[in-house]
Amino acid sequence: MSMPATDQQRGAPAPDATSPHAAHFGLAVLALAMGGFAIGTTEFVTMGLLPQIADGVDVSIPTSGHVISAYALGVVVGAPLLAFFGARLPRRALLLALMVAFAIGNGLSAVAANYELLTAARFLSGLPHGAYFGVASLVAANLAAPGRKGRAVALVMLGLSIANVIGVPAATWMGQNLGWRSAYVAVAVLGLVTVAMIMAYVPALPADPEATGRRELAAFSRVQVWLTLLAGAVGFGGMFAVYSYISPTITEVGELRESAVPVFLLMFGLGMTFGTWLAGELADWSVFGSLLGSALGMGVVLLLFAAVTPYGWWALPFAFAISAISSVLVVNLQLRLMEVAGDAQTLGAAMNHASLNVANALGAWLGGLVIAAGWGYQSPAYVGVALSVAGFLVLLLAFKLSRTRARA
Repeated sequence: MSMPATDQQRGAPAPDATSPHAAHFGLAVLALAMGGFAIGTTEFVTMGLLPQIADGVDVSIPTSGHVISAYALGVVVGAPLLAFFGARLPRRALLLALMVAFAIGNGLSAVAANYELLTAARFLSGLPHGAYFGVASLVAANLAAPGRKGRAVALVMLGLSIANVIGVPAATWMGQNLGWRSAYVAVAVLGLVTVAMIMAYVPALPADPEATGRRELAAFSRVQVWLTLLAGAVGFGGMFAVYSYISPTITEVGELRESAVPVFLLMFGLGMTFGTWLAGELADWSVFGSLLGSALGMGVVLLLFAAVTPYGWWALPFAFAISAISSVLVVNLQLRLMEVAGDAQTLGAAMNHASLNVANALGAWLGGLVIAAGWGYQSPAYVGVALSVAGFLVLLLAFKLSRTRARA
């Protein structure tokens, strides 16, 4: 796995077993993963609470889906902006600032009096998302012993997967029983807990003295970077087209009770965790092969999901499969992007999350359009099939160009 350049690789001494860095390595990574857990919870819990949010701010369910898009657009805007301006800032200070902003954004979401204010608050909540994961990955790699940097970064990302197993179902249950605002209050508290843990356990690490905004922006001059970002923005949108409206889909089409929603969200989380592990195994075989296979597989599974949704609980294993295949796509897109980004590793890592949140916005928006057009809650799955095919075609083009350049 290609990793971002770290301070050790630039000549700084690597931490030994007795250094302050190594002494609290486990707690430091736990603190960083806690941030990922909080971010993952807030990103996905909205989808499980759309009916409650729609009632709370007096809009339709398709319209309330726009708050999902607002968060995603915040990630898209924040990732390059914060990577550009924060490239030379001390990393712990940057992490603290990002998580404080994250907590404030979720606190504002909890007290938003109407749809417009909630949409604005969700946009603000999304701004720190991509930059946090990019900087946290660099910090984890810097703290790790030689030969264990990839595992350290994976542990940080595990917070996002665990959020979908524990955080999202728990926050969804809380939102259904205590009011949807309580879910955002809980996330804001998680953000503040992360701030305290980072202050306590993450050492003060200097910024990369060679990093500049101009060097980071050089990634955008590479065709393969753009194609990889486009493949993520389009191909991953299929999963979000379904996930964004999972609550009304299983209650209206599957005729299941509202209490079934956290179960489906749990299955999505388990699929994400399994898919993250599987992605690493498949990447050792072929990153491009994994990308092409997962894009096609996503289309097939989404088609099957639409077919079995009217049968209620029979759709549950397909929820697992959708999430697992999408995780294979995400991890291998990250590996591909880090490979083609060159020296712009910070921006590359952050822009992967920006790309995936374009997919979040696109999937939620298109899914809402077909529902509003009267095509029913099964129709977002068919939108997802089209997006998966489009993503596959982009990846095929990237593969062809890569092979052509290699032969040249």
